[in-house]
Amino acid sequence: MTTTTMPMLETYPAEINLDRTKLAATIDALIACSEACTACADACLSEGMVAELTKCIRTNMDCADICATTARVLSRHTGYDANISRTLLEACAMACKACGDECGSHAGMHEHCRICAEACRTCERACRDLLATMG
Repeated sequence: MTTTTMPMLETYPAEINLDRTKLAATIDALIACSEACTACADACLSEGMVAELTKCIRTNMDCADICATTARVLSRHTGYDANISRTLLEACAMACKACGDECGSHAGMHEHCRICAEACRTCERACRDLLATMG
């Protein structure tokens, strides 16, 4: 998948106090997870058993919003505040874990939930990996 994340980070004129490669990978994982969660929530709404998927839909929507917001904040570096980034990454890892677990419980019946669970787990790992470099 080709993204503009790394080229944009490479052209940032000032210092970034994070590993740019890990940062780019995390931003890309956040964007992919947000998209997967949004699509999964929509697919759940089209299932015949939508009432049984209420928690999944809610968890998808929460995770999508948290991932999208975290990606936007991590893409900005002027006036960087490590405490805000750290808090968002922690919240995102928690949301991805919850969503990955919820979608994982439906993965045997709904392929969109399996794909979403995988995206959530990838994003959770990326968030935790970046957090580990922040000290």
